[in-house]
Amino acid sequence: MTIELGLMLTGMLVVGFLSQWLAWRVKLPAILFLLLAGIVLGPVTGLLQPDKMLGDLLFPLVSLAVAVILFEGSLTLRFHELRGIGGAVRGLVSYGAVVALLLLALCVHWIAGVRWEIAWLFGALTCVTGPTVIAPMLRTLRPTERIANTLRWEGIIIDPLGALFAVLIFEAIVSRQEGHTIGVFVVTVLCGALIGTLAALLLGFLLRRQLVPEYLQNYATLAMVLFAFSLSNTLTHESGLLAVTIMGIALGNMRNVHMDDILDFKENLTTLLVSGLFILLAARLPWPLPHGMLWAGIVVFLVAQFAIRPFTAVLATMGSGLNWRERALIAWVAPRGIVAASVSALFALRLGELGLEGAEALVPLVFILIIGTVVLQSATARPLAIWLKVAEPEPRGVLVFGSDAVARAVGQALKEEDVRVMLADDDWDGIRRARMEGLPTFYGNPASPHAERHLDLTGLGRLLAMSTHRERNTLACVHYRQEFGREKVYRLRNLSPDENTERVALADNLLAPPLFDEQMTHARFAELLARGWRIKSTTLSSTFDWPNFIEQYGSDSVLLFGVEEKGTLRVASAKRELEPRPGWTVIVLVPPAGK
Repeated sequence: MTIELGLMLTGMLVVGFLSQWLAWRVKLPAILFLLLAGIVLGPVTGLLQPDKMLGDLLFPLVSLAVAVILFEGSLTLRFHELRGIGGAVRGLVSYGAVVALLLLALCVHWIAGVRWEIAWLFGALTCVTGPTVIAPMLRTLRPTERIANTLRWEGIIIDPLGALFAVLIFEAIVSRQEGHTIGVFVVTVLCGALIGTLAALLLGFLLRRQLVPEYLQNYATLAMVLFAFSLSNTLTHESGLLAVTIMGIALGNMRNVHMDDILDFKENLTTLLVSGLFILLAARLPWPLPHGMLWAGIVVFLVAQFAIRPFTAVLATMGSGLNWRERALIAWVAPRGIVAASVSALFALRLGELGLEGAEALVPLVFILIIGTVVLQSATARPLAIWLKVAEPEPRGVLVFGSDAVARAVGQALKEEDVRVMLADDDWDGIRRARMEGLPTFYGNPASPHAERHLDLTGLGRLLAMSTHRERNTLACVHYRQEFGREKVYRLRNLSPDENTERVALADNLLAPPLFDEQMTHARFAELLARGWRIKSTTLSSTFDWPNFIEQYGSDSVLLFGVEEKGTLRVASAKRELEPRPGWTVIVLVPPAGK
């Protein structure tokens, strides 16, 4: 049966969305479901045949998509962040990555029998983890803060560095395969680096001087990335990937260039490209695999999981201050991700065109390693963390969406009771004030793709949506219901019950229970603080219980939170009224003295 091209492409988008949605529901990396979907549509059923469907357009489309993915990944590498990452991460992303590259190359050469060129390329592609696979795994793993920070920063930093390793090795292989001298290889690298740097400088100049209107900045960035890629490839063959990687690193480290909106756009675009690209690439896998390749891939995965990662992780974390339990868990967790899958497929296409023997083995070997590490580590990392006693207990911290006076006052009160608090907002002035008050902060929308990669949720188990933007509160509640659970997501009303329309009230009730009492809104809370009301914490006892507290401070007092003797936080809500008991610490909004 022949399926129309338009229907097939839109069907891939639908399958990609369903794979992403399923990954979100079960809290697993989306790459796993995308690859499995492609394998089912391609080798298993034969419904999707990329080479026949796209013909000569396949390589250019894959090349452009990978260029955008590499640019977006390299855009997140900030050099100033390298100074504060600690010895463990520094070791993992430097000599640890180099040792892993060498050992993986030796392993795949001896076990799978591939040529040295393919072996070195395999090592460069698979020595890295990535934030898109680490982030969802950490949410279910919930390790201690030191482990979570180490694994998260390793993924963020090594992702673009690994891309740079792989591109340089690929350039060397292509130069050798085409009979070029070392001088030609050096010229290729210099041309790619020069084009990437000039493109970054030009785009940075345009953005810094505001010569491009805000609504065209994303368009301009995408056009510049693809133009730099194509121009570099035209001037010196195969230098385009290096150009966009250098362009992303250079642009991401420029001063006075606001990149947050562009980064959000690129992350959303990358999600779309990755969803379609991985299905397309997995559908191209030959089935059955070349003789012996399946078992060779499984053995390579086992050696990488049980020998190479433990050795390099232990080596890289020596003298870091981590104890042996923490180092053991880090040695187990190293899922491979987007860079390995997308770039390996593109390189295999190009090397196959050049007639390099064994190039067809690269993609199956990489995909087996990706699927093996994601499946095994997702299933075993949490039990292993519990057994090693490096798993966080049930998280009791609070993520507060908002940074105005109301959110800061609530965050400060919780912090004083030893409750971990994180204030997240994209209002820089509010975030700056929160930092000056000593509150932990995250600058950005907590429901954005950027937050998926950079917001550390370790120890956080509740959301208080307290921003002044009702729509963003709604989005945050929807996003974190799946993350924390429906019963641990709350919102501070922006409209009183009298102001709500019937439709808005129905939607609000479906999202999250309102904070504090039936009449409390953000505006009312802010007004009370301005009139001198304050948040007071008091530990109740048998001689000074809740009725005594109300008698002393007035019936107008508003109960906000209760902290039980064991440290469990209780949130007061219009839907779940609290009954404070002796031994609890109550956090209450009380009127000024004398009223």
